[in-house]
Amino acid sequence: MNSSEIRKNFLDYFNKRGHAVVPSSSLIPDDPSVLLTTAGMQQFKKYYTGEADALKDFCSKSTASIQKSFRTSDIDEVGDESHLTFFEMLGNFSFGGYFKREAITYAHEFITKVMQLPISYVTVFEGSATVPKDEESRAIWQELGIVDIREEGMDDVFWGPTGTSGPCGPTAEIYCKNASGKDIEVWNIVFNQFMCSGSREELLSGNATLSPLDIFGIDTGMGLERLAMISQSTKTIFETDLFSPLMDLLPQSMDVRTKRIIADHARGTAFLLSEGVQPSNKERGYVLRRLLRRIIVHEYLAHETPFPLENILSAAVREYRGFYPELNEQTVLKEFATEKEKFLKTLKNGLKELQKLENLTPQNAFKLYESYGLPFEIIKEIGGDRAASLSRASFDEEFKKHQEISRAGLEKKFGGHGLLLDTGELKAKDEQELKIVTRLHTATHLLQQALRTVLGEAVSQKGSDITVERTRFDFSFDRKLMPEEIQEVEQVINDIIQKDLPVQKVELPIDEAKKTGALYFFSAKGGSASGGKEKYPDHVNIYFVGNSLEEAFSKEFCGGPHVTRTGEIGKVKIAKEEAVAAGIRRIRAVVE
Repeated sequence: MNSSEIRKNFLDYFNKRGHAVVPSSSLIPDDPSVLLTTAGMQQFKKYYTGEADALKDFCSKSTASIQKSFRTSDIDEVGDESHLTFFEMLGNFSFGGYFKREAITYAHEFITKVMQLPISYVTVFEGSATVPKDEESRAIWQELGIVDIREEGMDDVFWGPTGTSGPCGPTAEIYCKNASGKDIEVWNIVFNQFMCSGSREELLSGNATLSPLDIFGIDTGMGLERLAMISQSTKTIFETDLFSPLMDLLPQSMDVRTKRIIADHARGTAFLLSEGVQPSNKERGYVLRRLLRRIIVHEYLAHETPFPLENILSAAVREYRGFYPELNEQTVLKEFATEKEKFLKTLKNGLKELQKLENLTPQNAFKLYESYGLPFEIIKEIGGDRAASLSRASFDEEFKKHQEISRAGLEKKFGGHGLLLDTGELKAKDEQELKIVTRLHTATHLLQQALRTVLGEAVSQKGSDITVERTRFDFSFDRKLMPEEIQEVEQVINDIIQKDLPVQKVELPIDEAKKTGALYFFSAKGGSASGGKEKYPDHVNIYFVGNSLEEAFSKEFCGGPHVTRTGEIGKVKIAKEEAVAAGIRRIRAVVE
């Protein structure tokens, strides 16, 4: 089966068995404990914990989805036969609707009857000091005729939470052989029986607490790339129809490892850019920048057999747009061109400096990154033996030291506003530019509230970026704004500016601050208030526009800086409104 047939057959199979088919959630998760969506169950966590009712939301206690997923831990390993950043996860889920017998039976039938693939063996949980052996699963597999049933421990077949806490439980895995005869795990069936009050690492070390879930549930994950490899009888995932259209566009003389890196990173880049992620030196933007700059370097070095990366990115969009209509080729190519132009200005000099170094240390490797934008992966690859002792951990530690130094300097320079400026939301090189972006920053607060006033309170911020030229604001909304709506949003903002209302700040404990009705994006402890899906400290600043917090036009958790009165902003003009991903719009506005 080709990948499109696999997707269709999977969803059809479970839909016919009472599962509501739920679209993939965004790669930008609502869960503050993870940077990107890493598994299909993330959008369903609240149904396992009882915070939400699946029957009410989906008209069924069971769902099925094909989730676009992204894992950053494997970036350095991409290039071998199996590691990926972006991948698709097929999953079926149940929230008190069915449990082990049905989940195992469904999986067995889908693999052996629908896919017509033989199962090599399965695994079950061998038990631990706190959780008994999974004898029930073993008995079900035996009834289905599976002979080779292997027991494994907590680190292999006990699924931990996807973030710092969450549902967990023992698992059963299904293995099938690929074309080279290697046994590949294709499906993991998690029996969610417990709530884990800790991360997976804490679970394995015995430092997490397990308590029984009120609603037992099923959470399964099957990698589409692996299943396609088994179904299409290929030796690696890169020979399947998911990758061959991209791989075939690359020069035949190029080594296979580089081809795999480019194909993987092109897919990941296309999806991240279409989701509205922007290249930066922070969090998701940093992940995207690593992908982009790594493949740009490979394109730059391919002098004898040049290939345009634009063609690879366009092919990635073309191959996946049928199932993921949010992929936007124009956005992908535009943002890629911008990042490429920036990077090429310094790349040549950076490679020259790299060749001069006899030994690559974390310090001089980071200097190459800081001065020339060379990604760690490229330094490691091109450095060869000179980079033998250079590790990702040591490089990241040097990066962390630099961030701390920069933060301290910014806080000193801007009177305590360093944390905000460090997020990259505000960009100002001198005091004059700082005054301009400060006006735009307050205008952005007014813009969000005006959008909520005109379009409804379902509008929420998905990202923002402010330069001296404009503010760029991303928000949740499922359609294009009408011209009269844009005009009304402008009018609401400018009315508030004309009233010359005070812009004030109050500091409150996090729990008390939430009760004020101020907008915020996450409640965990941690970082800044840039509106970019950050975490918050124990005490937060609320900036509000109006004479009192209770009657304010706008109030948000924020780190500043802001104007003192709205009259300082000037007139706001919306320059452009456009889509950046499914359900996400973008506004660019200026102040006059």
